[in-house]
Amino acid sequence: MDKVSSEKRSAMMAGIKGKNTRGEIAIRKGLHKLGFRYQLHRKDLPGKPDLVFPKHHAVIFVNGCFWHAHGCHIFKWPSTRIEFWKEKIGANKIRDERNVQACIASGWKVLVIWECALKGKTRRNLNEVIHTAANWIMYDSQSAEIEGKV
Repeated sequence: MDKVSSEKRSAMMAGIKGKNTRGEIAIRKGLHKLGFRYQLHRKDLPGKPDLVFPKHHAVIFVNGCFWHAHGCHIFKWPSTRIEFWKEKIGANKIRDERNVQACIASGWKVLVIWECALKGKTRRNLNEVIHTAANWIMYDSQSAEIEGKV
């Protein structure tokens, strides 16, 4: 049974943003401070990556652990409307994989930064995440992920 009314739950869910989240803005500000210039949510790239670095042919997705079914402590299957959520979140995972592969096939390297790296009990130091991302942009030729501490 849900602890809040359906009206309250609806209002809470409506308030969840898909872009310009706190985590995304923190990553943007940190990378900008280090001298990186980027474009936001380019519609011509698969999945409209949160950050696009054309000079380095790199894109970053900042993914919420719930919406993308990350296997960390933040993700938990809802106890109501189970089939709805399994279908919705399952479709998100399939779309994520398709978008990442399409970006790679187009010659872009992809970094996924998971919400658990930025908040919760497994969060990393924000400067560590930003510097790891900066080093990846500059030097790494492979796609990668940054997750919370294990």
